[in-house]
Amino acid sequence: MQQQPSPLVGRQGEVEDVAEALRTTGGTAVGATAGTAGVTAGRTAGAEARTLLVTGGAGTGKTAVVEQARQMVVQEGGRVLRFGWESGEDPAGGTAALTDAVCGVLAKVHDGRLPARIAAVRRVQARAGGPGGEVALLSTLGEVLADAAREVPFALILDNTERMPARTASALGLLLRTFRPAGVPVVMAGRPMRPGHVTAAQLPAAADRVLELPPLSTAEVGELVVRRLGRSVEPDLVTAVLASLGPLAGSPAAVLSVLASLEERGGLLELDGQVCLTVPEGGLRLRADAAELGRLCWPDVSPDAGTVAAAAVLAGLVERAEVRLEDLHRAKSSAGPLEAVGRTVDRLVADRVVTVGQDGRIAFAVPALAAALRTLPARAEVRALHATITRLVTDRLGATAAGTRRPRLAGHVAAAGAMLDDGLAVPLLLAAAGSSVRFNQAWAVRSYHSVLRHLPPHDPRTPGVLHESAGLSLGHSDHIGVLALAEPLLACLDVPHGDDRGDRGDREERGNPGDRDGLEWVTRACALSALHEHRTPYAEDADPRYRAALERVPAGAVLAAVGGRYGIGPSAPTTSRPGSGGQEPGSGTGSGSGSGFGSGSGPVPSVAEVRLVAAAVGSGAEFERARLGMPGDALGEAALDRLRNAAAYGDLAGALEAVLGEQRYVAAGESTAVRYHSMVRDYLTGDWDSALSCARRIETRGRSGGAAGVGQPARALAAEIQLMRGELGRAREWLDLIPDSVCHPLVARARLGVRYWSGQADRALAGRASADEALEAARHDVRRARESGLLAGLDRVLLRMLSITVRGDSPEATRRTLEELEALYEEAASPMTYEAVLVARGMAHGDADSALAAYRLVRRRVDLPLSVDCCQCLTEVGDDPQVWLDEAMRSGHVLGMGRPVRSLLGAAARRRNVSIPRRRAARAGLTDREVRLIGMVSDGSTNRQIAARLACSEKTVEQRLSRLFQRTGCRSRVELAAAWLDGSLARQGLVPGH
Repeated sequence: MQQQPSPLVGRQGEVEDVAEALRTTGGTAVGATAGTAGVTAGRTAGAEARTLLVTGGAGTGKTAVVEQARQMVVQEGGRVLRFGWESGEDPAGGTAALTDAVCGVLAKVHDGRLPARIAAVRRVQARAGGPGGEVALLSTLGEVLADAAREVPFALILDNTERMPARTASALGLLLRTFRPAGVPVVMAGRPMRPGHVTAAQLPAAADRVLELPPLSTAEVGELVVRRLGRSVEPDLVTAVLASLGPLAGSPAAVLSVLASLEERGGLLELDGQVCLTVPEGGLRLRADAAELGRLCWPDVSPDAGTVAAAAVLAGLVERAEVRLEDLHRAKSSAGPLEAVGRTVDRLVADRVVTVGQDGRIAFAVPALAAALRTLPARAEVRALHATITRLVTDRLGATAAGTRRPRLAGHVAAAGAMLDDGLAVPLLLAAAGSSVRFNQAWAVRSYHSVLRHLPPHDPRTPGVLHESAGLSLGHSDHIGVLALAEPLLACLDVPHGDDRGDRGDREERGNPGDRDGLEWVTRACALSALHEHRTPYAEDADPRYRAALERVPAGAVLAAVGGRYGIGPSAPTTSRPGSGGQEPGSGTGSGSGSGFGSGSGPVPSVAEVRLVAAAVGSGAEFERARLGMPGDALGEAALDRLRNAAAYGDLAGALEAVLGEQRYVAAGESTAVRYHSMVRDYLTGDWDSALSCARRIETRGRSGGAAGVGQPARALAAEIQLMRGELGRAREWLDLIPDSVCHPLVARARLGVRYWSGQADRALAGRASADEALEAARHDVRRARESGLLAGLDRVLLRMLSITVRGDSPEATRRTLEELEALYEEAASPMTYEAVLVARGMAHGDADSALAAYRLVRRRVDLPLSVDCCQCLTEVGDDPQVWLDEAMRSGHVLGMGRPVRSLLGAAARRRNVSIPRRRAARAGLTDREVRLIGMVSDGSTNRQIAARLACSEKTVEQRLSRLFQRTGCRSRVELAAAWLDGSLARQGLVPGH
């Protein structure tokens, strides 16, 4: 692990306190004679030497604080010696062990009097067996230490006092309280002990002061993570580390252990200038070292190997099922591993390693400990223990009654797997699902998933289970859970069911919809969930069986093919195969889950709705045909506009929300599509830091080994943001992740910007040549997008091309691009394309009325980045350029726009002979973000630390500090901190509320 820079995070004050105690050396004993009186007199004269006890929980940094203070004092010329009590030959400790430790200290004092001191100690030790002998020995030890300190002043430190034998601790406590060596400061470090422990009673009583190290705050943990990794970190990383540690969240050693484990597993990735997690947030664990786990997580004493092994078994048990005390107590009558675990639980609860809820549920206090224990080799087969717990209940109640009355047993059945026969598992799981669906749908879903592992595809109950599970999962946006049904669904589609067998009477008697209809609905649900997780059956690594299944379910194929039009995988046909007639496969009503099969009866869109979503990407004629295929008055104009706006950004979740409406579309959850929908919203409203954070979460989620994939629009939009902020290197990093074969308009737009501005930044290239190359490449991308039927969003590509041609003074290229943009509007007829045409006319023809109309439309739709383009255009052609320049600068400041935008606004200001405004009036109050930034500067935080806390780049921090210097009149960080601390900023009226 990397060495931490000094001083320690969050421990500066404590380090100084310990160093101050170590500096109080050199007391001179007065009247030092043999016996207690002489030593007491010496203690009075050397009263400036103090005894300090540093205490705190596991891993709070006691040793590190003492060591840091020791280094400080040694660098100042002081002498600090370690009191090696661990080297005593007698394991039980006592006065003899204490004497050996004192002699070890004396051996380090090189003043020529060592033999005399050792001889004096050994003489008294030889007579210590008689009455008063131990007191005389302790008195002598105090005298010789004080004598040595008069010749060579020194301080003593001793660590790990909680592990000191009781007899040694008792003797040391008596020495420090009654026979304290004058002039010898003593610093002890150890954990707080339980009441009644000898060490807990003796050593704190001997200390002049007890210094307790508090847990690190959340901000300090974030700073520690940054220092440890040496780079800025995504805030979610710090949040995940804190959540995994529970009561150890403020322990520096525990935080460092989690980070070390992540590095060992390759669980960290530097992306977009931030270190991100590539493992699920719930998968963080401490380092899987038994000794380290015992030291960190057992508060009082280190556990033996048997306790750790039993804890590992228990961790395996609680991972996949709910375990309660009654389960283990019931097992005490049966011999075997489960009984051993039951005996260990009480000890683990007493050690505060395991908690027991009011309902008796067992859980580990530190989730990262449980995850680490599960990596250790367990002595028992955990699956067998799950089976034993299940049988202990089913033997008394029967399978069906057990599932109904104890639905949590479904978790044990799932974990036991093949160790329980189908005759017991299936009725229990079905009963558990039916019982828990009313109060805990997540339990019901897990039960259904488990029963599918026991039911064969030809079982008549299988289609119903698939349908119920998919419906419940979609009901609370569990798209990963729906995708988990793919394998049993594929097997079930190959078996005749329902209508294919002609057993309609049986189906009506069961009261369920047609089995074939149900399977087709589940297929469509899987296709929908795959799109939400940015997965496509048409990718090269997709399961070919899934693609074959979609061929048998035309409505599912139509839905899956929509992904290619929204940047999710390659393009695919979006119409039903011949003969399908485009009809709904099934017309039954919904089941108990409320999912339904037919048009408009659940979260799965109908064929007509899917076609409308797909058509929103294409031409106006195609969109109109799809709209006419919808039921009358199904969607209003506002919903249709939202649909086309979402299509322009490849925002599938936004498109589905517009079509299905709030009643049917469940927008909750953490699917990739929902995250990207949030990213688009943050981009349009100007919260670009949050948008980039969403992009990083999407990227790392796709690499975490789950079912999620990565859509290209998120990468392209992140590149666009970094481009506009002037971070060309990071913009190129995002674009490098996108294959060259992708031709989505968002990608083409970002590529054009990066190519153009990279050429402008390279002074060795001819500006015209680099611009021409970028434009030619963009025209190629536009042709590819058109060939793929992707028209939505092309208007922004053409608008950027026109902006480049206008700046390059190329009238012919400008005319050609404007004509192409107007032709696109004639073909697409979308509101966003109309806005782009208006802005383009303002740029190309100096048409202020068109530019003003575009500005008003863009402001109504809420698109802050495009509104900056409108203001820049109006600065060039409007009647009052200063007003529009001020507006553009204000919006650009909110977005944090960099050189590409500032250079355009500066050029416009020079052409219109207006001045670039200050970012704010001098007397305008500071924002909350600026106040927070000044506070961090005043605390001594570096730019790297500030960037980590604000989730931005160091360059952005530098830019914000430069703006603060301009506003406050300060010339440096020191002046800014001084003005904040002495109240100057408040007196100037810059601080709101002061």
